[in-house]
Amino acid sequence: MSELFRRYGSGLTYTAIALTAFWLLVLVIFPYAGLFEQSFRPYLPVTEINGPNDHYYIDNYLKLFSNSQDMTFGIGSLDVTIPIPIHLWVFFITIVYSSLATLIVFAICYPIAYCLAKVLKPSLLPTYLLLLVIPLWVSELMRSFSWYIILSLKGPLTIVLQTLGIITDPIHWTWGMNGYSGIMVGLVYTYILFMLFPMYNAMTSLDSNQIEAAEDLGAGIFRKHWRVILPHCKPGIASGCVTVFMLSASSLLVPNLLASPKSRWFTEVIQQWMFETHDWNAGAAYAFILLFTCTLFVTVMMRVFKVGFADIAK
Repeated sequence: MSELFRRYGSGLTYTAIALTAFWLLVLVIFPYAGLFEQSFRPYLPVTEINGPNDHYYIDNYLKLFSNSQDMTFGIGSLDVTIPIPIHLWVFFITIVYSSLATLIVFAICYPIAYCLAKVLKPSLLPTYLLLLVIPLWVSELMRSFSWYIILSLKGPLTIVLQTLGIITDPIHWTWGMNGYSGIMVGLVYTYILFMLFPMYNAMTSLDSNQIEAAEDLGAGIFRKHWRVILPHCKPGIASGCVTVFMLSASSLLVPNLLASPKSRWFTEVIQQWMFETHDWNAGAAYAFILLFTCTLFVTVMMRVFKVGFADIAK
């Protein structure tokens, strides 16, 4: 703090502190605190608010385990039917596919980040970075809608494949993976740069002499990456995984546009509670369930990669 006063003076420093405090308190902490308090209250008519029926309880959170629906799972040659709460199933599917999207994004970004940081000529780097950044100039809504057009039944992808003779009949591209293939494509394309740039920044800080030393000592490609490059890039990987997972799990535009009739996303359930049923109390409870899960994911990633918040913030 003393360094800030010395460098910028008391006036500018106090202004920065005041603006930061306003942003944290008024725009983050107070709204979240109010929403959290409402998540423990029942949904009541306006005339009954603050009345005898307006008390704290946890039923809004327990709604996640209500409204069971029979689901059939194939186990070998047997079909087993199990009653599962529908909203709990949607929540589970959202977490699973968000994790899968994070894994796919990592698998795509790692070789690209390595090539940008250690293989590509420095003179060509600005051009390639510009080509990667250009998609961010277009809004997420437009990017998702473009994939809706591409993956449609008679869209450009189908027309190209039919012209090349690869397929004969139109394909419902969004119906694959139990109806989640379109969502996965949209999530990977929309959030891929949030994994790429942290990994690229981490790799640029790695001394190339360490890689050359590993090669001189006889390390193969796999061992070189496993023992030298990956350990150095743990903060970037953790930061990218946390960002992509949280953005995927909380995405609303991508599932709304690219979902099939068989797929649902947990944020759609929250939107349904709040804007269709007008039950903001249950919607707030579901939102905090998702927030707690994302927080748990962040904690797990920090444990797995053995990094702290300061490392991820870099």
